[in-house]
Amino acid sequence: MSDESKGKPRVQEPQRKQGVIRFEMPEDALEPTHRARVLWDVTGTLELGAFLKRVKAVEGTVGRKTLSPRMKLVLWLYAISEGIGSAREIERRTVSDAAYRWIVGDLAVSHHTLSAFRVEHGAALDQLMTDILGALMHKGVLSLELVAQDGIRIRAAATAPSFRSYGSLLECREQAALHLKAVLSQADDPELTLAQKTAREAGARDFQRRVEEAIMTVVQLQEERKPSAKQPARASTTDAEARVMKMADGGFRPAYNVQMATAGSPLGGPRTVVGVRVTNVGSDMGAITPMLDEIERRTGELPKVLLADANHAAHDCIRGATDKGVEVLIAVPKRSQQVGTHADSDPAIVAWHERMQTDEAKRLYRARASLCELSNAHLRTHHGVGQFLLRGVVKITNVALLAAIASNLLQHATTLLR
Repeated sequence: MSDESKGKPRVQEPQRKQGVIRFEMPEDALEPTHRARVLWDVTGTLELGAFLKRVKAVEGTVGRKTLSPRMKLVLWLYAISEGIGSAREIERRTVSDAAYRWIVGDLAVSHHTLSAFRVEHGAALDQLMTDILGALMHKGVLSLELVAQDGIRIRAAATAPSFRSYGSLLECREQAALHLKAVLSQADDPELTLAQKTAREAGARDFQRRVEEAIMTVVQLQEERKPSAKQPARASTTDAEARVMKMADGGFRPAYNVQMATAGSPLGGPRTVVGVRVTNVGSDMGAITPMLDEIERRTGELPKVLLADANHAAHDCIRGATDKGVEVLIAVPKRSQQVGTHADSDPAIVAWHERMQTDEAKRLYRARASLCELSNAHLRTHHGVGQFLLRGVVKITNVALLAAIASNLLQHATTLLR
């Protein structure tokens, strides 16, 4: 029989105009051990009232209900655990991804709301970090016997050409004023919508504000510079608080220095971030003392042993830590291996040099990389903080706190849920 005699093949094509009724149970969308469920359950054991302090709509009064702070917090924590640091990407996934849809349930959240939550709740995030560490210490799973500290330089939301000297910034100030004047002159343009006019004016005023911040920063930096400095001070018109730093690959780029202290055991097990500090100082020198204050503020205790690399070997910090009873194991820089006369008279510095020659110190120091460098590597590669999307030390500190909170909760979820 020929193919022509068989007739036309019967094919079933997809129909998209037919109405369909589906019955779904959102609670059953994720398995019981899914990370989103774990984060939701563990945040339920924590006090989140600090996120509601600014809410004006309360029971018995008028006003729109505020979106659940627990939902917004879990969205950020889960996204960070997935390597996502963009509010826009989170908003997209609340529509397309089952885990994000499960977190929001029948609610909808915009990227503006998510961005505002991350920026406006610095004090609440700081308190939450402290509460988590307190809960872990109360359960006896957090020990400060051994703590390692290290800094990581992360690219800022600024470019090298945005850094300008004082004279160049004065020219930018004139340009910003002319630009704002031109924008305001278009207020009666019928071809522009009200939203376009508002956005253009906001952008012009924002640029003018950033130029003024850069000018103030340059003036301050110039006052702090030594008279012998050959290069004039420069500041960015994008992020006035960013500084050009030497990065891990040897290049120089605008960045922030994120200092993290991690507690753990040299034998392995969970790592706990016990201190987070963000600075715009490219050097790690002098970072030990403020980190010890940070750890004591959060936990009420000081580490017994603190590990750090040679970049942290500031003598003032070593003296201060010794006075507080902290045993510092910091690699001795090559330039300081020959103890000078000025150091011979300082018992703390001499004891540090001698301590680092002992087998016990060398054994403990080998745990430094597995403690702090692992946390820093996760911050960059697994927590979506390869480059900061926000500007300013305060906002970036919130990003670092969220990453530390996500890490601690996932490391100790089983303990906190007991």
